[in-house]
Amino acid sequence: MISYFFNKLLYAFFTLFGVVTMVFFLFNILPGDPARMMLDQNENSEQLAVVKKKYGFDQPLSTQYAYYLNDLSPISLHSVNPEDYTYCSPGKYDAWPLVALKNLVIVVKKPYLRESFQKNGKQVSAIIAETLPNTVFLAVFAIGIALCIGIVLGICSALNKDTWLDKSIAIFSTFGMSIPSFFSAILFAWVFGFLLHDWTQLNMTGNLYEVDDFGNGKSLQLKNSLLPAIVLGIRPLAVVIQLMRNALLEVLSQDYIRTAKAKGLSTWSIVYKHALKNALNPVITAISGWFASMLAGAVFVEYIFGWNGLGKEIVEALNTLDLPVIMGAVLIIATTFVFITILVDLIYAYLDPKVKLKP
Repeated sequence: MISYFFNKLLYAFFTLFGVVTMVFFLFNILPGDPARMMLDQNENSEQLAVVKKKYGFDQPLSTQYAYYLNDLSPISLHSVNPEDYTYCSPGKYDAWPLVALKNLVIVVKKPYLRESFQKNGKQVSAIIAETLPNTVFLAVFAIGIALCIGIVLGICSALNKDTWLDKSIAIFSTFGMSIPSFFSAILFAWVFGFLLHDWTQLNMTGNLYEVDDFGNGKSLQLKNSLLPAIVLGIRPLAVVIQLMRNALLEVLSQDYIRTAKAKGLSTWSIVYKHALKNALNPVITAISGWFASMLAGAVFVEYIFGWNGLGKEIVEALNTLDLPVIMGAVLIIATTFVFITILVDLIYAYLDPKVKLKP
């Protein structure tokens, strides 16, 4: 078990290192001067020089890459000279010193994702902290819808194989997998948020919390999450239906299931107590991948519904070329995907005793 965790953590480290490297060089070979992006139309030669020195843009690309790794590393090396980029100023890093050297200090700190080009120097970590919980809530809600409805429909489809019900569910799942999320988002917003608003009381746009116009603070608006969660959950719902159906049919053909039938157990007892647990493995695999991809795939859905999440923030950052926000969001999504993959391996071991945790 210990060796398994160490190997997985090593895998996670090298994967994230590759993502960091790719993200840095991908966005730093783009045309355009980052310093000019920050100053917009108000720059002059003196301001450009100050900004380039402050953010390390005046250094060679290899040095900037070393700065970027140093910023992201929880254990990093910093200068004691206030004029250097790596100077550990209180407003830039929340750091705790470990070892003081001659002109350097080794510190423990939170990963520094740098500052937004467009939001008055606001730290990217603060922007992500404000928007990521909304996206996670939406993704969890969507996954919950997909699991609850998909598992039930998959079981019904498997138990009624080749009947009209099975074929109807198959048509529904095929349609769900083929429809683009941006199209279904526009369709759902128009139909349920506009045409049928008087009956549904749902809005075309909205956030999880809304500020009261009369200064009474924020109010929780769960209904605003219903339409984007349904749209976001349509494709994983279709996948869960098919995977659940096929996996359950395979499990029901096993010898131990025939033995359970010979003992006179009811169909639902066999499915619930014996077959369902083993049939859930491919579903868990799909859902784990979908959950991580939803953090990126929610971009269009959040933008169309005006949901104040990480996806909408990414679209706005792309429109304004706010590179630190885009890079920080990509790293957060990649980190989430890696650790969800590790978590799924543990769930496998619980669901299927035949699965061994091997290094």
